[in-house]
Amino acid sequence: MSPLHAFAIFAAGIVAGTINTVVGSGTLFTFPVLLAFGYPPVVANVSNTIGLVPGSAAGAVGYRRELSGQRRRTLPLAAASVLGGVTGAILLLSLPASAFNSIVPAFIAIALVLIVAQPRLARALASRRTREHERAGPLTTVGVFSSGIYGGYFGAAQGILLLSILGLALDDDLQRINALKVVLVGLVNLVAGVIFVIAADVAWLPALLIAIGSILGGIIGAQSGRRLPEPVLRALIVVVGIAAIVRLLT
Repeated sequence: MSPLHAFAIFAAGIVAGTINTVVGSGTLFTFPVLLAFGYPPVVANVSNTIGLVPGSAAGAVGYRRELSGQRRRTLPLAAASVLGGVTGAILLLSLPASAFNSIVPAFIAIALVLIVAQPRLARALASRRTREHERAGPLTTVGVFSSGIYGGYFGAAQGILLLSILGLALDDDLQRINALKVVLVGLVNLVAGVIFVIAADVAWLPALLIAIGSILGGIIGAQSGRRLPEPVLRALIVVVGIAAIVRLLT
C-alpha cells in the first residue's frame, strides 16, 4: 500500500466516522475507496465494518448527555440490533460472493434514495412527533432487528433507516434519537465485526486506518458535525455512491 492510498483510506475513515455520527451513511465513503484500491467487495465490506466500530464508540461517548435517561428503551432495542447484526453477518459469510456483488448495488441505490429523501423524512418525523411514545413497541423492535440484518450484511445508510424507524416510533428530541441510533449502529458493527474477525478474510491495515480515522470522525461528528452544510454533504455522498455502483457493475 502506497502512502497516498493509506492517507486516502485514513481520510475516508474520518469522513465516515463524522457522517455516521451525524446522520449515518459513512460506508458510502470508505467502501468505494477500498474498492477503488483493488480490494474484493466482500473483503472491503468486512474490513470497513471492523474499522468503523471505534468511530461509533467515540460518537456514543460524545452523545452521552443525550443518552441519559434512555436505558429502558435502549436495552430491548440493543438486543434486537445485536441479533440482527449477527444474522446479517452470517448471511454475508454464508452466501456466495457473487450474491454480494449482485445485491450490494441495489442496497447502495436504496441508501442513496434514502439520503436524497432525508429532508422529507426529517419533516415527516417532526410532524409525527406530537404523539407521546416513550418506549419502543413490537413493530419498532422488528424494524430495528431488520435494520440490524441490513447493517450486518452491508450497512450503508443503516443510520438513516434507524432514524426513520425511531423517529416515527418515539416522541423525543431528534438529537436524543440520533444518540440512540449511534449506539445501535455501533452494536451492529461490533457483533458483525467480531464474527468477521473469527471467520472472514480481513484486510487489517485498511481496517486499522479506517478505525483511527473514524475515531477522529466520531469526535468531530459529536462536537461540531451538525454544522456541516447538509446539501453539499448529501450531494457528495450521492456522487460517491453512484461511483461505487458503477465500480461494482463493471
